[in-house]
Amino acid sequence: MTTYQVPQRMNFATVAPKVFKAVLALDAAARDGLDPALLELVQIRASQINRCAYCIDYHVSDARKAGESEDRIHQLAAWEESSLFTEKERAALALAEAVTLLPGGVPDAVYEEAAHHFEEKELAQLIALVFTTNAWNRMNVTTRKTPGTQ
Repeated sequence: MTTYQVPQRMNFATVAPKVFKAVLALDAAARDGLDPALLELVQIRASQINRCAYCIDYHVSDARKAGESEDRIHQLAAWEESSLFTEKERAALALAEAVTLLPGGVPDAVYEEAAHHFEEKELAQLIALVFTTNAWNRMNVTTRKTPGTQ
């Protein structure tokens, strides 16, 4: 099988180290207090929507390290049709999709369902995780960061 090497446009961390370090700090702050497996599921789903190959690769690896099953990782793209996700996870994934897509804002029903499953501080952390993931996705898609690179 022949593969195609997508050429990376720039190494953002090298070219804009202050911005890169600021996003790293934001990422660390957003993760605080969230379940490691749940946060990886949310990051994978947002990265799937944004078509960020680097982030999908990175977060699938981290999800496996956090104990996620291959079945759940594979069914994440169709989580709404899958019976493998809890109500809390489904609320988090719905919120991640709404925040990532923002077609007309985040619907009240989606927000209220997430608020039902997450205490306010944890919900704030989840929202921060999603917008941080979107920042990483946009950085890596724009620069064509290659999966498996530093």
